[in-house]
Amino acid sequence: MTGVEKEPGGAYIVGPVWKAMKVLAFVAESGRVVSLTEVAEALHLPKTTAFRYLHTLSASTFLEHHVNEDRYEIGARFRALARTDSSLHRLREVSLPIMRQLLEQFNETINLAIESGGEMIYIEVIESTRTLRIGARIGTREPMHTTALGKAFLAYMEESARETVFRSGLAARTHRSLRDVRILKRQLESVRQLGFAVETGENEDGALCVGVPILDDLNHPIGALSLSAPERRQAADLVDRATQALVKAGKTITRQMHEALPV
Repeated sequence: MTGVEKEPGGAYIVGPVWKAMKVLAFVAESGRVVSLTEVAEALHLPKTTAFRYLHTLSASTFLEHHVNEDRYEIGARFRALARTDSSLHRLREVSLPIMRQLLEQFNETINLAIESGGEMIYIEVIESTRTLRIGARIGTREPMHTTALGKAFLAYMEESARETVFRSGLAARTHRSLRDVRILKRQLESVRQLGFAVETGENEDGALCVGVPILDDLNHPIGALSLSAPERRQAADLVDRATQALVKAGKTITRQMHEALPV
């Protein structure tokens, strides 16, 4: 990165944000602690301007200010985002071959999702090749309590985190959606015992979904895997086979995620 890089044009570019991101990138790419003077000189900024950016980024914990030395380096939030990005990349990398195997076995849509802001967000979707199929788009957000993905994830969350989701309210997506927290809690207990969740028409009319959790080494959820299909196509024996395959797949991804953890 060079200090002579110009701010891009365009009516939608916010100049101070652009410059703050350059400051953050400079500190991160330096790989060491840096001084206010270094930042100002490298990016051709007045010292007072560079100081304001550094102070703001430190207050938001994207940077850390070592007061005694008056030096700056990347902070806790930046490191957390980097770890999250690395974890998501690893989760996709490990999950995709197994998702493709499930698609080949059942030819039904296979989904991978994580929790974000009390909802499930789809990060990978491999669609069935059938004309009639159920599928979400990558980036779609869905309630936790109406989806098999969400229930599989909810069941293994820490109790305080679950209660936060409950307090946000159980909004209905269809006439089958659960609105009673007591019933949902009983379902989640069953999910913990069986290792999978099933929902039929709770999130989308005419859709059936089976979901399983992907867990970390402390048995906390890091994601969830599901198979979704039109309800009318899913005979009981097929649901049983799909459930068994998904539970096995979830455990395989969990194990491989643990094996991929850095020493």
